[in-house]
Order: sequence, then structure tokens, then C-alpha cells
Amino acid sequence: MKMGSKDYPQPQKDADNQPLLDGWKQGRLMLQRCKDCGSQFFYPRPICPNCWSATLQWSEATGKGTIVSFSLVHRPNHPSFFDEAPIVLAEVLLNEDVPILARVVNVNPAAVRIGMIVALLPAVRAVGYPLPTFEPSPAEYQ
Repeated sequence: MKMGSKDYPQPQKDADNQPLLDGWKQGRLMLQRCKDCGSQFFYPRPICPNCWSATLQWSEATGKGTIVSFSLVHRPNHPSFFDEAPIVLAEVLLNEDVPILARVVNVNPAAVRIGMIVALLPAVRAVGYPLPTFEPSPAEYQ
């Protein structure tokens, strides 16, 4: 199974997502926080989805969370994913209480379950994926 392929489609970098994408190249998960209301959120955007303020800042997340929902993608749209199917696409509730939609790799798809503890890929392996990617946490196997 090919993992972390360099031929994945790449996200378009813009003013809203540049800190996220730059952080991810270093294996870090960056989240936005509103300076006015304190809401923390994902996906990158120019205004707070809670109070509509444009006064935002970036901070690093722990990179740990729990799967609250998931789907197995058996027919991906892009050819670079074909030999990786089924792909685990999960809603992960981060420890910061922020939901994120992301891939979960290095796991048997049949073993994925709601409540599974996941962690961000380490920086050395993160570079193979264009967007934040998770794997089961070592705590999951203890």
C-alpha cells in the first residue's frame, strides 16, 4: 500500500490558510482563535464564525483528539488515492474542543471506531500528506 504519496492534489495556499499549511509542513496543527470572543475553530477563514470579528490569531494545537464520526471512502475521486482505498475520513474532536475533518492512516479500516484516540502524524511523516493527517494514538493500544 502506497502511503504519503508526493502526487496527491495540493491545496491552494492563500492569505487565510497559509499559517495552517506552513505549520503542517513542520508537522504542527495550527488553529485560529478570535481575539474578541475567544472562539477557537477550524477551517481557516478571514472572520470568526461565532461573532464575525476579523481579529484572529493563530496558535498550535496539541494534535490529539477523538474520532466522533468516520466514513470509509472506497471510491476516491483522484487517481493518487486509488491504491489506498478504503481511506478513513474522520471527524476528529480535538482536545481543544474543535472539530476537524481529516484522514486517519496507519490503521486497519475495519478497526476504526467512534471514540478512538488519535494523534497527529509526527513531523517526519507529515510531509508526505498535503493536509493534517492523524493516526491511532499509542494510548489507544495500551
